[in-house]
Amino acid sequence: MADQPEKDATVQPVAVEASSLRDQVATIRKALVASPVRKWLLWTSVGIMAVIIATSIGQVLLNRWNQPFYDALARRDMAAFVHQLVVFAMIAGGLLVLNIGQTWLNQMIRLKLREALTLDLIDQWMRPTRAFRLANAGAIGVNPDQRMQQDAAHLSDLSTDLGVGLLQSLILLVSFVGVLWQLSSGFVFHVNGWSLAIPGYMVWAAFLYAGTASWLSWLVGRPLIRLNSDRYTREAELRSSMVRVNENVDAIALYHGEADARRRLELDLGTVLGAMRRIYTAQINLSWVTDTYGWITVVAPILVASPVYFSGDISFGGLMMAVGAFNQVHSSLRWFINNIGSIADWRATLMRVADFRIALNETDVLHDTEKRITFDQNTNGSLTFEKLQVASPEGCTKLSDQHVEIRPGERVMITGEPGAGKTLFFRAIAGLWPWGSGKIGLPAGETLIFVPRVPYLPAGTLREVLNHANGHAPASDAEISAVLAEIGLERLSGSLDRVGRWDHELGDDEQRLLGVARLALRQPKWVIIDEAMDAFDGPSLRRVLAMLEKHLKGAAIINIGRGLHNNQFFPRGLTIVKDPDAPALKPVHVRAGAIEPPPVAAHRKK
Repeated sequence: MADQPEKDATVQPVAVEASSLRDQVATIRKALVASPVRKWLLWTSVGIMAVIIATSIGQVLLNRWNQPFYDALARRDMAAFVHQLVVFAMIAGGLLVLNIGQTWLNQMIRLKLREALTLDLIDQWMRPTRAFRLANAGAIGVNPDQRMQQDAAHLSDLSTDLGVGLLQSLILLVSFVGVLWQLSSGFVFHVNGWSLAIPGYMVWAAFLYAGTASWLSWLVGRPLIRLNSDRYTREAELRSSMVRVNENVDAIALYHGEADARRRLELDLGTVLGAMRRIYTAQINLSWVTDTYGWITVVAPILVASPVYFSGDISFGGLMMAVGAFNQVHSSLRWFINNIGSIADWRATLMRVADFRIALNETDVLHDTEKRITFDQNTNGSLTFEKLQVASPEGCTKLSDQHVEIRPGERVMITGEPGAGKTLFFRAIAGLWPWGSGKIGLPAGETLIFVPRVPYLPAGTLREVLNHANGHAPASDAEISAVLAEIGLERLSGSLDRVGRWDHELGDDEQRLLGVARLALRQPKWVIIDEAMDAFDGPSLRRVLAMLEKHLKGAAIINIGRGLHNNQFFPRGLTIVKDPDAPALKPVHVRAGAIEPPPVAAHRKK
């Protein structure tokens, strides 16, 4: 059995800077402005605004209907009563159509907003080398799937509901403030023979009442922002643990590790339940405030207007009209009170999505003050390393020779002691790890193919897997079948058009053999391998070397590993060593306002 692969370096501690609400809103706005669905969102927003304005007009008409309707009841006037019922049916029918239209537009905005946000995050994440560098940015790069799938969807729903609700409240407020001001302009208070008129009395009462409730609600509900963010982080950790267990069920069973796995899952579940318990406690505290004001609101407008009614200055119908207008104004003003929990949830979700997008952009300038490896093009077609040093948190990796040139067609074996940084050196050549010093000269006009320990096999048909990133005309069935037979995977020849998760269906050795078959079909001129051949021994290794000899006869092959292979195939050897005197890589700084778990190993095996 081959030795275990060299363990990857763990990510260094990350200094976290909190992003502001302004930064978060700005980055989401930037994403939406650049979205292909921005025009659709704009016109839908205009449409829902028109519907809300029409609805507010209908609400004003409905409020005016209160006075003649209740006056007809007070007079016991049957004809006027029936006429007002007909008027009510017309107003209510129009409002019903508008409400259904608003619901449809609301759902469409949710759908398109999620499409815009998720597509933007995927586009930013899948920029060359960004996903890899984000994994080295510390806690902000943990569980990116949740931020793009669950958090983006939740942010779209909350933004739509809160945005439409706020717009509706503002329009209703503008519509009814004037009505309520006019209704309360004639209110006169009589106290001990004195008469006191307060212009817009009920307007000021509504503002004072709702303002006090909003202030208390914010004081009590503000902790929900931090608590909701913490909950989403813990939920992501639990889901990640479950996925990890599911992907390693065979190893867990072989090592009888079910008890340890269960304990880990129970601990993660405990943190989720603890976070939810803290949220529920905060929500109960908030309910004491909001529910108390809710019950007081049932009688508050009548209490405010009752002195004028009992003095005989307004009729019963006028009282009900004033109460209706007060309720509309107060309902608009208490939008903040009713939605304080959702606003806190929105702030927490906005932090996670916006900070993730900010981090995606800032990964391009991580370690900006650190020295970087210089890349150049060699017109003579060779690959060169000039005084190359690769910096990492654990120290510095370099070749024992300061000046190295590898010519086209050469086969070179690069070895090193465990922990010397062979994988880090591999990533530096690929441009994934740019920190260090010296220069790498790449062969001009050539595409270097990099082979990791386990090849990437995308989901799809086996034919698509073998032609992945080919760049040439797809191979024929005969060519594919011949290559599979040479590598010992002839049983797969009948499955070329079957869709499957080949990274799950095939064992590690079979995946590596399939990666070699893909090389044989592509026939590149430059191949750099990272310890993938260390797993082969005996007949498998001989088949691999024979295939490379046959199909990549004129290719330059650089194998980074432990040097357990045929020296005739790799006649030239180089050595990777650690430089104890070189400085280590310093911590990075990524803005992140959300609560995050402690930094973990970023280069873990998926």
